[in-house]
Amino acid sequence: MLRVGDKAACMACRNLVSTNMGVRFRVPLQKLHPLSRAIHHRYSGNSNPQRPPHRAAARYFTSMSRLPMRPPKPPPGSGGRGHQQQRNFWAIRLAARLLKLRYILLGSAVGGGYTAKKTYEEWKDMLPDFSEYNWVIPDFVRELSNQIDLDKLTKALPEIEEIVKLLPDFDKIGENFSFLKSLLSSETTGDPPLKATDSSAEAKQDANDKQYKKPSDKEKFDQLQEELLRTQLKYQRMLERLEKENKELRKVVLQKDDKGIHQRKVKKSLIDLYSEVLDILSDYDANYNTQDHLPRVVVVGDQSAGKTSVLEMIAQARIFPRGSGEMMTRSPVKVTLSEGPHHVAMFKDSGREFDLTKEDDLAALRHEIELRMRKSVKAGQTVSCETISLSVKGPGIQRMVLVDLPGVISTVTAGMAADTKDTIFSISRAYMQNPNAIILCIQDGSVDAERSIVTDLVSQMDPQGKRTIFVLTKVDLAEKNLASPNRIQQIVEGKLFPMKALGYFAVVTGKGSSSESIDSIKDYEEDFFQNSRLLKDGMLKAHQVTTKNLSLAVSDCFWKMVRESVEQQADVFKASRFNLETEWKNNYPRLRELDRNELFEKAKNEILDEVISLSQVTPQHWEAILQKKMWERVSTHVIENIYLPAAQTMDSGTFNTTVDIKLKQWTDKQLPYKALEVAWETLQEEFARFMAEYKGKDQDDIFDKLKEAVKDESIKRHKWNERAMDSLRVIQHNALEDRSITDKPQWDAAIMFMEETLHSRLKDTDSVIRDMVGPGWTQRWMNWTSRTPDQHVRNETKNELERLLKLHDEHTAYLANDEVTTVRKNLEARSVLVDPVLIKDTWHQLYRRHFLQKALSHCNLCKRGFYYYQRHFVDSELECNDVVLFWRIQRMLVITGNTLRQQLTNTEVRRLEKNVKEVLEDFGEDQEKKTHLITGRRVQLAEDLKKVREIQEKLEAFIEALHKEK
Repeated sequence: MLRVGDKAACMACRNLVSTNMGVRFRVPLQKLHPLSRAIHHRYSGNSNPQRPPHRAAARYFTSMSRLPMRPPKPPPGSGGRGHQQQRNFWAIRLAARLLKLRYILLGSAVGGGYTAKKTYEEWKDMLPDFSEYNWVIPDFVRELSNQIDLDKLTKALPEIEEIVKLLPDFDKIGENFSFLKSLLSSETTGDPPLKATDSSAEAKQDANDKQYKKPSDKEKFDQLQEELLRTQLKYQRMLERLEKENKELRKVVLQKDDKGIHQRKVKKSLIDLYSEVLDILSDYDANYNTQDHLPRVVVVGDQSAGKTSVLEMIAQARIFPRGSGEMMTRSPVKVTLSEGPHHVAMFKDSGREFDLTKEDDLAALRHEIELRMRKSVKAGQTVSCETISLSVKGPGIQRMVLVDLPGVISTVTAGMAADTKDTIFSISRAYMQNPNAIILCIQDGSVDAERSIVTDLVSQMDPQGKRTIFVLTKVDLAEKNLASPNRIQQIVEGKLFPMKALGYFAVVTGKGSSSESIDSIKDYEEDFFQNSRLLKDGMLKAHQVTTKNLSLAVSDCFWKMVRESVEQQADVFKASRFNLETEWKNNYPRLRELDRNELFEKAKNEILDEVISLSQVTPQHWEAILQKKMWERVSTHVIENIYLPAAQTMDSGTFNTTVDIKLKQWTDKQLPYKALEVAWETLQEEFARFMAEYKGKDQDDIFDKLKEAVKDESIKRHKWNERAMDSLRVIQHNALEDRSITDKPQWDAAIMFMEETLHSRLKDTDSVIRDMVGPGWTQRWMNWTSRTPDQHVRNETKNELERLLKLHDEHTAYLANDEVTTVRKNLEARSVLVDPVLIKDTWHQLYRRHFLQKALSHCNLCKRGFYYYQRHFVDSELECNDVVLFWRIQRMLVITGNTLRQQLTNTEVRRLEKNVKEVLEDFGEDQEKKTHLITGRRVQLAEDLKKVREIQEKLEAFIEALHKEK
């Protein structure tokens, strides 16, 4: 109400005061209603509107305030004029009252708006500062924030009436909190729990007690808890609905971003950059004490404790192979989680995307993971330390890097390697000893806590619990099986285990069926905790339950650790790079820094150039080498098995028959194989010769081991064409059957070939005899040596047999028994005891020398026998069948050399080049092979330099992106 005083009366039409808001608004006189100005001028007694008389106006409004609302009757004698004036005064007074109400409403509206604004500012100040969490919002969302249509967004939000309906009864909650406060104070002071503070409240309470039965303290406490749970569930449902809408909006935004609507270069996400750094570090053999101390979330737990299930709930997909009680995780699996428009998974070394919304792709992904695990495990082992890298993207997934490790076991069972338990412990320690690794310790809640192995291991690696998050799984089974639920409270409060942790969580990962979907597991988990006494009785807090809260907490902890440690790790690698570069400059100042792969490519080109160089060998060189090596390979067989047996028959017909039979057998069984062996060995030797020549031309000796391995493997893989062998056999058979020497040069060439061969064999035979009988008189005198007893016996036997040969120049190749007896008795007469076998062995060498000497003499006679051969004259002295044999052998060698040369140059060199390429390709794909064949400090130093530079560059790019996101 507006009260009029002495001073206020003079300002009646100019000042309005809002008592509700405590704000005063001044209205100038010129802006008043004309009727109000007229009233003011008339009753003020002042014609100047700028200077109203205050006292007169005050007296008027004071008297007017005492007037009744109904006008009095006019006094007698006043006539109609006075009555008309009084009626006009009533109308004017009514108009003034209406105008006063108008300005009151106007002032109240303005004051209410100001109050609302002030209340909004106070609420805004009460909210926490979320500027520190701007890094959570991706860059493209902030870029789109200016383009979002606020009107459409406002329409998409729920109506205010719906939100008001969800709000709790704050009056009732206030009463309940007051009751709790009084209840707690009564417990501490011993006062009665309910104490009236106001007489009116007591009267009201008495009235209620009469109407209703007074509830007990326990009932009120239960009602309060139920009210709080209902309120929490209302807010939870509202948040889930808003999160679902937000997820759909982010999915649409990400899809638009993929289509290139913003016309900007697509950059890798922050978590993808970080994951690439970890992938490089997993293959890096650290030197200079440079270790991988970058953060990642290490998931450890006992076997079948639910590690994989927790990870699947975080990834929102059933991506891992599952088994019933058996070991499924056989090697570490690094999972990079990031947000994306589509729910997909991809391996680091594969381009295939698995659609995680399709069951077929999920089954294929699980099968591929299982195959990779089994492939990584070496023969005789059960687990492997080789890491499988996998990335999972999807809407609403928290960004982090997790490593799922094989479950810790207490006993090695049948079928496992003996060192399986120790191997799992060493792998777990290797990941957990990283001071920046976040340990996600998984404990099975359905089994006795005393059976846990992993908690002791975690407490050893992180005794203060500064980077450990404890997760209790299978809480539904634990609540059902445990006689005392207080044990669960002791576990999540960190009082049961000797380990410490940053946080404790309780989760439910389904009913144990492998066919359950992620959505059904989430619903089951939510329903369980809504109805669980653990939450109602206060044993668990709301922020400690569900895998969703766990995922948020782990992600926050992961990124906090990343921000605190990544720059320090970048400095460590910078120092390592400086040390490596200094060592290279000091030891290899004039060489480029080629890593193992680059060196392999360089060696590959050199080897292929050397293979191509084989085509530059001349035909004459090929044929000369082939003939020489062919004769070296077959000469022993020709002399010992063909020529000597046939020549010692002393009969021309028998000689030719024996020679033909033996040549046919030789050609069918041995000769083609020997020829191909010679050809292949020749090709190898020429290949090695070219490699040696290239090596002499300032070639790098670091490739020697690789080249030798490529040559050996190519030779091993090479197989000559069987058809070529058959055709070679026919050619050789035809060449050996030809006996017609057409001209004198061929005859002379055959005689020369025969003389060279016989001289060589005679020289070898003399050397054998000399070794048998020991040094001669001259050598014994000059070198002060003597014969051994065996050599003395041999020498006496040789002398006796030489006398026999002088007496019988045409003696056969074999001694008769009576001749052996005669020789033995003659030696015994000179006190030389000799064995008959020794006599025959000595005779064989002596007769061989005697025969070769006679053959050489006959060869000299045959030099003039071509005339008789051409005219087929029969002369026992000039019957040169042995010359014809050597001509046949020589011609076969020439034809075979020509045939092999054509096969080598036209076919085998190209096949060798193909084999070499295949071997090089196989070696290039086998990293272990390259590591074994290309070794040395120079190679390792270049490898380390490349890795450290790559790590440092990616770390710097990641740090730059991290700062931008902040």
